[in-house]
Amino acid sequence: MEVPMEVKISNPVAETIEQRSARESEERDRARGSAERYGLDYVEAGRLKINNELLRSIPFDLMMRYDFVPEEQIGNRLRVVMADPTDVTRLDEIELLLSVVVEARVAPQYAIDEILRKSESAQRVLDEATEDFRIQLIQEDADGEEVLSIDKITSDMSPIIKLVDSTIFNAIQRRASDIHIETREREVVIKYRIDGVLYQAMEPIDKRHHQTIISRIKVMSELDIAEKRVPQDGRFKLRFEGRNIDFRVSVMPSVHGEDCVIRILDKESMNKEFKNLRLDILGFDPDTVQKVRKFIREPYGMVLVTGPTGSGKTTTLYACLSEIRSTEDKIVTIEDPVEYQLKGITQIPVNEKKGLTFARGLRSILRHDPDKIMVGEIRDEETAQIAVQSALTGHLVFTTVHANNVVDVLGRFLNMKVDLYNFVSALNCVLAQRLVRKVCIHCREGAPASPQLLEESGLDPATHGDHVFYEGAGCIECNGTGFLGRMAISELLDLSDRIRELILERKPASEIKRAASEEGMIFLRESALERAFHGVTTLREINKVTFVE
Repeated sequence: MEVPMEVKISNPVAETIEQRSARESEERDRARGSAERYGLDYVEAGRLKINNELLRSIPFDLMMRYDFVPEEQIGNRLRVVMADPTDVTRLDEIELLLSVVVEARVAPQYAIDEILRKSESAQRVLDEATEDFRIQLIQEDADGEEVLSIDKITSDMSPIIKLVDSTIFNAIQRRASDIHIETREREVVIKYRIDGVLYQAMEPIDKRHHQTIISRIKVMSELDIAEKRVPQDGRFKLRFEGRNIDFRVSVMPSVHGEDCVIRILDKESMNKEFKNLRLDILGFDPDTVQKVRKFIREPYGMVLVTGPTGSGKTTTLYACLSEIRSTEDKIVTIEDPVEYQLKGITQIPVNEKKGLTFARGLRSILRHDPDKIMVGEIRDEETAQIAVQSALTGHLVFTTVHANNVVDVLGRFLNMKVDLYNFVSALNCVLAQRLVRKVCIHCREGAPASPQLLEESGLDPATHGDHVFYEGAGCIECNGTGFLGRMAISELLDLSDRIRELILERKPASEIKRAASEEGMIFLRESALERAFHGVTTLREINKVTFVE
């Protein structure tokens, strides 16, 4: 039986964008007035620089009670930011409790609330949870329903449940896409994947607690806790801020014990920006957006997106569907799994255990009179054949395939024994993409790149030595990483008559690339360098995801 879990976080009462804007404007004016009246410094909301170590060293309930955020400490002088500096009694009590001399600066109330909210789930809950594991070994206890909240996590419960719940809760707060539990010779390491990169979530845990942690996750996912020799896959669900979040669990035996990866699938709200999912918010350059919009409005044909696992291919296809959906067209998708839920679109999840494969589902979709079809991924010969035939017979087909660049796609389809002439006739365009992390806008700083880094990036130090690149210093908004969010870089192959002829003549990839370049195609590396030059990402980041030419 699936055990629902409720996550509760204190949030302001729901308000409209207009109401929030008016409230924030009023709070800004009030803060500015207080600062001028009492001769104090005023700090803009976006310019609050927070010291994470200092934030962790002061009791959180104290910051909540006295409504302040610590900014800097030099000796016994503590500089704090608050919305109301007029309450002298409050300042005296902070000085007394912390044994420091307090200097106050003024910021709007909403800025203080935002920082306190972001630090509230924080690392200290996890740190406290891991401390318990050095004291006692707990047997698995999985009875009844449970509520996941800060109050529940910090109350007196089994340390194993406390650790697992804290880990999941903190992962959601930190925008993690996956939780990795890795078993080593003497310890267990828990990591989060945030913006595509793994970060250690907490101090390593003693190896003797490993099996109890894995057993807890297996019970939540309805897996066999006695089976430890073969991989197992499961899932569980919880509620968070009024929405359902699915978790896919994969447990796999390794040399030192079982490893576990939990994928977080927030179907209803993957990202605040994606509520109105469109191509222009994904990070594509305006020229690419314009071209893709032309291709997705064609009456039939195939729009193919390619790239490695986790490069945002499905999100791009969702954005395409989101832009072209209308009440006049029937749009049907088959996916594994359904990651976002799109209003007005029929979405079918693959279920291979029950025999619902991509190929079988696609055949069934064609009998439902669709206008536009999305196939989550082409993996086999049968799916490829049906998708190409659908594109040739009056349907607009959106799909993805795993390949490194736009030219490699051709080889993949030939390996799947698709007729080359039919494939080229069906294809409207091929979009290859990668995701790069964006420099955090809250702590970005300009700095020239070292000659060594320029050479590693394939750039001439003499030409680009004075160019100012940007990097993030690390702040509370980006969890000290210097990066906040990701964006797409891409290359788009337009199947012009010349390109089609070269493909049908089976010309080498280098010749096809040269012809595409002459027709104005911008390659992945060029697109990535352009983002780095504009300060949106860093040279090190683009070197990780694209080849240096």
